[in-house]
Amino acid sequence: MRIDVFSIFPEMISTWLSFGVVGRALRQGVVEIHAQDLRQGAGDPRRSVDDAPFGGGAGMVLAPGPVFAAVEAATAPRPLFLLGPAGRRFDQAMARELSEMESFSLLCGRYEGVDQRIVDHLVDGVISVGDYVLAGGEVAAMAVVEAAVRLLPGVLGNEASSEEESFSDGMLEYPHYTRPAVFRDWAVPEVLRSGDHGAVRRWRQAESLALTLQLRPDLIEARGGLSEEDERLLRRHGYSFLVEPDTRRRSGDAPPRSSEHEPN
Repeated sequence: MRIDVFSIFPEMISTWLSFGVVGRALRQGVVEIHAQDLRQGAGDPRRSVDDAPFGGGAGMVLAPGPVFAAVEAATAPRPLFLLGPAGRRFDQAMARELSEMESFSLLCGRYEGVDQRIVDHLVDGVISVGDYVLAGGEVAAMAVVEAAVRLLPGVLGNEASSEEESFSDGMLEYPHYTRPAVFRDWAVPEVLRSGDHGAVRRWRQAESLALTLQLRPDLIEARGGLSEEDERLLRRHGYSFLVEPDTRRRSGDAPPRSSEHEPN
């Protein structure tokens, strides 16, 4: 896979590429990532890439000339996505879509925004990483790149990691524990120390369902609600209050589980 990231601060991207799973993927030759400098497309001695907005207003706007020139000179792989608020919300499903592509490019916005002609005539789409404001698209681009690259075969040490983590099956992931078994009188659930792999799997599934119902009921609704098997599993593990008819679809307000519901 090849990924190009266009930014006025390519050093931000280049430095980050040395770390974590993305750095490992680069060293393994699984992915090829290029940090491209948008200022390479500037035609003046100051290497200007922005200008004042027509109609007045605060801030500066990323100009079309330098951006088009930089992208075209680099023969950027397609599709090319702009990181911006008016785009498709980035999620795990989209990360998987990107991971299955041979190549793609990301364009990092800056200043007050980008000239609309960049959106209309240069990029192939817009990606939003959430409903909040960043100073630029670099942090968003890093999130998109890492989420996609870590799904490439051979990048993660344990391939099961990407299959069991949050959002991989439309739900939040179950809680994790490690040694010591007891820390400040807080014990790891006994089932995780039982050696019964079937019981562990059922416990994790129940915990994943319960956590998602409590914190992200919208994800359950997106899956079409709870199945009969889901309901049976939740009841078996002490979460019957989450599957009552009047709370199944609004369980985000459900109270935390009490100690009497601890599974065996």
